[in-house]
Amino acid sequence: MKLRSLLAALCGPFTPDAGLLFARVTGALLVLHVHGLPKLLHFSDELAHIDDPLHMGRALTLYCAIFAEVLCPILVALGLLTRLASLPFLFLLLVSMLLVHPDWSIADGQFGWLLIIVFGTIAISGAGRYSVDARLRTAVHG
Repeated sequence: MKLRSLLAALCGPFTPDAGLLFARVTGALLVLHVHGLPKLLHFSDELAHIDDPLHMGRALTLYCAIFAEVLCPILVALGLLTRLASLPFLFLLLVSMLLVHPDWSIADGQFGWLLIIVFGTIAISGAGRYSVDARLRTAVHG
């Protein structure tokens, strides 16, 4: 029995859509838990410590970070406006990696770079079949 057949028998069919679902949901929940919710729940503390690399003001920078790390991951997890919702988070990550932490080695910033890979893949590939986006497309196009 080939490996793929064995895995399909044990776990069900593997599809790129299932992989996109897994990447979307797990990546989004990780960002939400590690970055988004702490910023939202501890706004005052975060406001005192947040970097402002684009010189927009700390409050606006924090609001933008909360948008990118709370609302956008929720949309990505649902698969709603997925490609568009990936972009603010990717922008935030690139600003963080290139402007806030330019002294970090690849090893120091590996978590950020991996998130760029995950959300970049989602932005390029879209949400896949198991998403609100796909359901909306089906409803519109019949």
